[in-house]
Amino acid sequence: MVEIDPDKLRDIPGWHNAPIHICMDADYRGLTFCCRPGYSLTFAFKCKRDETLNKIGMSPEEFIQIKEDFSRENDWDSDLVCFGSLSYCCMRRGGCQRRDPALIKRYPGKSRDEIMEIYFTKKKELSKKILQAVKDPVGKEKVKPYLEIFDQED
Repeated sequence: MVEIDPDKLRDIPGWHNAPIHICMDADYRGLTFCCRPGYSLTFAFKCKRDETLNKIGMSPEEFIQIKEDFSRENDWDSDLVCFGSLSYCCMRRGGCQRRDPALIKRYPGKSRDEIMEIYFTKKKELSKKILQAVKDPVGKEKVKPYLEIFDQED
């Protein structure tokens, strides 16, 4: 079992011990909160998305395909958010001027707490899909302990 610095984890609705952002030194599961390759938004000066993808042997194109497929499967396409999909949104607990209205539109009639639980549960699913899609043998070994975390939680 891999040990993760507790300062690099957050308890958020729908995901106990969620990783923080990759740009803040999260583990590989944090890729779920990264924006589309070719862009770096909030923490552009310290974005580690491309470096992290390289470490696990995943191309930016593969990463985009996983996020785009997930978005279509979960009806997460939205013209309100960056890159047209909630799959590229982050974990900002304080809210996001684009993400939160898109979520309200996607889940009408639900409270903010219910919406955020759905959102983070889905981001957890997306994180697992990203790590399961790693094909590179060295990358597979690197993500294996983090996939085991998902298996223990399910």
